[in-house]
Amino acid sequence: MKQMKHHIFYISLILGLNFMTSCQNVQKKQPEVSKEVKQEAKKKEDKHWSYQGETGPEHWAKIEKNTECGGKYQSPIDIVGAQSDSNLLPLDIHYSSKTKIHNVTNNGHSIQFNFDPGDYIVLNGEKYELKQFHFHESAEHTIKGVRYPMVIHLVHVNKNGKYAVLAVMAEESRVNSESFDFLESYLPLSVKETKDIGKSFNMNSVLPEKKQYYTYEGSLTTPPCTEGVQWFIFKNPVDVSLEMIKELQEVMPVNNYRDIQPLNGRVVKRSFFTD
Repeated sequence: MKQMKHHIFYISLILGLNFMTSCQNVQKKQPEVSKEVKQEAKKKEDKHWSYQGETGPEHWAKIEKNTECGGKYQSPIDIVGAQSDSNLLPLDIHYSSKTKIHNVTNNGHSIQFNFDPGDYIVLNGEKYELKQFHFHESAEHTIKGVRYPMVIHLVHVNKNGKYAVLAVMAEESRVNSESFDFLESYLPLSVKETKDIGKSFNMNSVLPEKKQYYTYEGSLTTPPCTEGVQWFIFKNPVDVSLEMIKELQEVMPVNNYRDIQPLNGRVVKRSFFTD
């Protein structure tokens, strides 16, 4: 009887060990995620917006989540049928010849000149400080379907984080002004390269002589595509040398502009004061 109990005990012990071993084998045999699948998943996570292909502007709303790129009131737009408004006064611009450009950087999307504090504009009694200006080639906004070869965006921000952007259209010329020669002297720049400047620059010299403008409310033209941006697009372009335009082409992404966005009922106004 004792021998039988011992036999039963040993049989139970062996069966138990076999069961545990089988469970471990089942766990070990669970399919592993392949290296290729992991790499593909990482690529999807790492996708960053660009101006072409799967990460181009038409995909920004999808790949740049938690942004307003799929919003209703986006920029740029085609400026057509603008309404004249006698209440639109000349822009209250305060640019000093003593304000310094801090540095210039190639952020992979554009060439951007960053400013020390000093320059600003006043809109409806609020101060908007000039933070930076950058280039798009070709221009982003079109005027009655016409797209200029380049535009300069002057980005201003108020104390509440609201944006106001001045857009200066540029057309090709044989020679640069002295101001554009100064800016060109810091080119070329490799992607992610930054050069310190620390020199005074008078932004008035980049603005057109006649300052009539179009205005409407839109968005930033790059992610996060923040809406509520007040746009001022000067009607008259400035001259930039073909040489500088070509140099910018070499260091910026090809066609670094966003496609025209629907107006969706917004009204574009134009000034008609005497310069």
